[in-house]
Amino acid sequence: MPRRLKPPSERFRPSAYDKALGLLARREQSRLELQRKLARSGYELDETGAALDRLGAQHYQDDARFAEMLVRQRVAQGYGPQRIRMELRTHGLGDTEITPLLESAEVDWNASALAQLRRHYGNRAPADRAEQGKRAQFLLRRGFAAATVRYATHAEVDEADEAS
Repeated sequence: MPRRLKPPSERFRPSAYDKALGLLARREQSRLELQRKLARSGYELDETGAALDRLGAQHYQDDARFAEMLVRQRVAQGYGPQRIRMELRTHGLGDTEITPLLESAEVDWNASALAQLRRHYGNRAPADRAEQGKRAQFLLRRGFAAATVRYATHAEVDEADEAS
């Protein structure tokens, strides 16, 4: 009778540390994100915790660095502060860490919102109030504050009036 080989996944299973290091080699990840991925892969909680502690001590995984990278990325993609704040919360960061990050980002949220409107709708002014409302909803979904949305939608109308 031929000897049965174990499937490859059972022959060699990397340690939680090696698995997490491989994940970090692809991109920055939060501690909570790594913890969830390792748990889904079947690693025990104590092995996962020890691996993440080791990665943190070696400065391979750092939630502050991850958060800074995420803020820069999302600002460049045209998202507003509320959307960025919510995404950071899903990665296990608290408001005490998030607020200084968003303040230090030095972003002109009004200009960013206006740029998103122009990118999405072009330079044409809204045809009517309903169209202006759709544009406002677009900005709200992207995570801009109501005051910022009001500024951007009114600035857009004001610019169109000046051009006429």
